[in-house]
Formats: sequence, structure tokens, C-alpha cells
Amino acid sequence: MKALFHSRTTVFFNGFSNINLLFSSISTLSTKTLEPIQSIPVNHIALSIFSVLRRCSCLSSLNRAHAKIFAYGLQYETDLSTKIAILYVSLDRVDAARIVFGFIGNPCSYLWNVMIRGYASQGQFGPSLGLYSNMMQKGTKPDKFAFPFALKSCAGLSDLNLGKLVHQHLVCCGCSCDVFVNAALIDMYAKCGEIGTARLVFDKMVVRDLVSWTSMISSYAHNGCNSEALEFFDLMRGSGVQHNRVSFLSVLLACSNLGALRKGEWLHSYVIRTGFGSDSLVATAIIDMYAKCGSLDLARRLFDGTPVKDVVCWSAMIASYGIHGLGKQSLDLFNDMLKAQVRPNHVTFTCILSACSHSGLLEEGKRFFESMVEEFEIAPKLNNYACMVDLLGRSGQLSEAVKLIENMPLEGDASIWGSLLGACRTYGNLDLAEKIADRIFELDPSHAGYHVLLSNIYAAKSRWKEVEKVRKSMTRRGANKIQGFSLIEFNNVVHKFGVGDRSHPQSDRIHVFLEELAAPMKRLGYVPLTDFVLHDIEEEAKEEALLYHSERLAVAFGLICTSPGTVIRVTKNLRICGDCHNAFKFISKIVNRVIIVRDMHRFHHFEDGFCSCGDYW
Repeated sequence: MKALFHSRTTVFFNGFSNINLLFSSISTLSTKTLEPIQSIPVNHIALSIFSVLRRCSCLSSLNRAHAKIFAYGLQYETDLSTKIAILYVSLDRVDAARIVFGFIGNPCSYLWNVMIRGYASQGQFGPSLGLYSNMMQKGTKPDKFAFPFALKSCAGLSDLNLGKLVHQHLVCCGCSCDVFVNAALIDMYAKCGEIGTARLVFDKMVVRDLVSWTSMISSYAHNGCNSEALEFFDLMRGSGVQHNRVSFLSVLLACSNLGALRKGEWLHSYVIRTGFGSDSLVATAIIDMYAKCGSLDLARRLFDGTPVKDVVCWSAMIASYGIHGLGKQSLDLFNDMLKAQVRPNHVTFTCILSACSHSGLLEEGKRFFESMVEEFEIAPKLNNYACMVDLLGRSGQLSEAVKLIENMPLEGDASIWGSLLGACRTYGNLDLAEKIADRIFELDPSHAGYHVLLSNIYAAKSRWKEVEKVRKSMTRRGANKIQGFSLIEFNNVVHKFGVGDRSHPQSDRIHVFLEELAAPMKRLGYVPLTDFVLHDIEEEAKEEALLYHSERLAVAFGLICTSPGTVIRVTKNLRICGDCHNAFKFISKIVNRVIIVRDMHRFHHFEDGFCSCGDYW
């Protein structure tokens, strides 16, 4: 086990032997200050420096004290060096602390823990694990204070194998019952995609405190297990453990993902009752929840009523308008934010560029992208470039999008090329799609979504042999297709439908209802778009296959179960089918209802035969 840790972490210690970095910060100090005074006993000098260190509150005073240690030749004095290293960590100078650490022959376990924590807290997970490995190699036994930060580093690197090794170590060291260690274990397994193992750790805990409950709720919410997150929140409430900010943020995220508006409304009232209504992050999460559940007007009212709006709150509201296809309102809100003297960050620009993309505001998007550097001195990150590529792709500027990726100063990943692959499908550019797919599969050969997208592009051109080749390639590479499903909330229960689903208790009524709708839809001019059936079957079979897509089943269920005039809200985990999008325009007119569908990219509001996206999606 030590060998595995050593092989994976040695690389993180290159360069620490050069101490010029540290010395440069103290070399400008007065030589008079550093002049040793031989007549004073060493222990008196050490006590004097300790007294100075106790009053150190800034880097400059710490540097002066450190310089005195060198001047008096006390750099190998363990207690002094330990105190210096701890102070460097407290001032976020962990690299300087690491150099001091190197002068200490036998560091105490407390200092090991401080160093491991210092690196982990700054997101330097490799060096943190390197120190953890070093500590074991030197015979210092890790304790309950070391394990949470070692596990945090494993989670940060998404390294499940190292996480399992640390898990073994903590069991051997008798720390498996510590609540903080177990909370870190839950978090590590969840962030490495092992949500089932995280649950096993939780179930074996004898004492479950706020941290462990919150870790489990957060783990479910961030791994797509949204119903489980809501259930766990209720269990936590029943156990008598008081909620905190993190638990509310996690459960509100789960409501957003499910589109569970009624549950979200109840949570909003519970947040107010428990005194978290004034918390800016919780308030922002509530605004985001209402927007993602399709209640944009209520989100805006809450936003207007928030007394102190930080950049996160402004960005969330800008993004909310964007996903609803209201790009102009996003732009107006961005200008309001500047008038309120709130400075945007790269996340704000991701939101505004995405809003431009959804609304086809090409020139405005270009102007905002240029202003990042020229006006706000913000270097665009990969997400900003991805939004710009998406905007160009949706606008048909495929060649310009390719040039932007090839000329940007950052290394492009599979997702940025993937957004362009989607544009190739929209504009039927098969040649470019094949070239882009080759680039994507070099970067991420096992991503199922891009294989499916390429397969869909071939299917739209009736290139069935190529479709079969792509599907075989998926099998060979172990890329499992994500199953599409749609969700709808009714009577505080979220109902889930898959394509052709017959498992729902109301299934027979749903299917009959859709069949009865077919005749009036065709009388109004509906023609099934059979290009969206991605199988080589007869035309009549294609029409039947389209009839029972998951989003259509969910909408039908909502229409059957709710009273006339009720807005139908459906959430789909993938992109809405083009034929279903067309069908809902006709259905909204026939039943005289508003139908709101949120897919993986944006909202579609269907009313009186039209969609809010204007067929630009």
C-alpha cells in the first residue's frame, strides 16, 4: 500500500528542495536586525522569538521573525520551526510552510496534520496525499485529524483506489467510529461515484450528527439521486437533527432537478420558519429552484425582494432568464447589476453568454465575450469558450466556431467539441460531424452521449450501416447509453416515465388519451416528424414509436389528472424530441393548456399552438 502511495505522490514534491522562494521574501530585511548577539543565551533568544511569534498576525512580521531564526542559527530548533510552519499555513503560505517543514527532523503528528490540511484546504490534493504517504513512511501513525483531509484529497482527485486505501488505514488505526472521519468517507465515496458505498458507511454509523446527515443528503443530490435526497431530508427532520445551510442547499438542488414545485414551495416556507430566509446563498438557491421548476415570475419577485444581492444572486437570475429563452431580459438584468456596482465574474459571463446562445443573440454575445478581457479584465475560462462555441454553432457559424476552439489559449476538452457536434446535427453537416467525432473520441472514448449524437446524425441521413458501426463501437468501449426519462409532479409525488412505459398505474388511460388526441392533431395540420425515429423500420411503425416518447406520456398523465386550466410542468433528463416539440404545440391548442417542458438545455413554454423558443433550440 505504501508503494502505491509513493508511486502516485512522488511527483508532487518536485521543486521543494529550492528554498530561494522563501529566502527572497526575507532577504530585504535589515542586516542590523539579523546581526547575532553572541552574549545572549540561545534559550533566551528562542523565548524572545516565541513571544514575537505569538503576536504575529501578518506575513511581514512572520518573515521578520523567521529571518531572526536564521540569523541566530535556530532553523533546526524543532519547536520554533514547528510554530513558524503552522503560522505560514494559517496565512495561506503552505508552500513556504513546506520548506520550513523540511528543516524539522522528526515532525510531531499535529504538524503533519496541519500540513496535510493546509494543502487539502487550498485544493492542492496531490501534495496533501504526498505528505500523508510521507507521514506513514516515517512511522507516524495517522489519526482522526489526518484522515478527513486525506479523504478530501482523494475526493478532489476522484481517485477511488487511493480512497479505499485510506479507508483501510483508518480502520486499522481505530478511527472508523469517528463521526467526522465517517462524514469524509461518505463524501469521498459519493464524489467518486460510489453512492451505494457511501450509504453503507452511513448505515453503519452508531452516532449520526449534522455533518453525517448533511454529507449523505448532499451526496444523493449531487449524484442525481434526487428523490433519495428528499427522503433523507425528511428522515433527518424526523430524527431531531437541526438543518443547516448545506442541507437546505442540497435539498433545494434536488427539487430543482426533479422540477418538484410543490415540494419546493413547502421547503421555501420551512426555510423561513427555521430562520434561514435571510441567508443569501439559501435565498439564491430558492430563486434558482423556482426558476428551474418553471415559475419564473415568482423567482423574479423573490429576487427583487432580496435586500442584499451578491454576484451569485445576480448571476442566478440572469441564468434563469437565459434557460427560459428570455435573452433580452438577461441582458437588461446584467446592465442593472452593473448599475448596482456589482462586479461580474466568469460565472456571470457564462450565464449571459448562455442566454445569448438560447435566444440567438449572436452579435450581443460576441460583444460580451470581447468585453470580458477589454472592459472587465477577466480571462475567459473553458466554460466561457464553450458558451461562445455553442452560440456560434446554433447560429450556423460552424467554421468560425472551429477556429475559436483551435485558436483559444486553453486546451479544448470533449464537452466543447461536443457542443459543436450538436450544431452539426442541427445543420446536417455530416463531414464536419465525423471530423469532430474523431477528436471527441480521442479525448473521451467512453462517453455514451457523443456516440449517440453521432449515431443520430447518421440515422437522420438514413446511413444505417454507420449507425450500426457506432453502436458496436459503444459496446466495445463500454459506453452505456443514458436512458431518457421524463418527470412530472402530482399530489406531491414525482412520477417518472420512460419511452413506451407501461409500468405506471394509469398507463392504459394515458395510452388511450394519446391515441384519441391523434385525430384532432392531424386535423390541425400535425405531421409526424419520423426523422426523429432512429431505427430502420417502416413509416407506420415510426409514427407509433413517436407516440409513446417519455415526455408525451408525462404530459398526457398531467392532462388526465389535473383540472382544466392547470399548467403542466414536465422535466426531461435529455434533449426534447423534435417531433414531441412539434406535437406539444398542437396539443396546447387543442386542450387550451400551458405546457412547460424543461429539457437538459432549456425551457419550452407551449401555449395556443406556439413555443416560447420560436423553434430556435
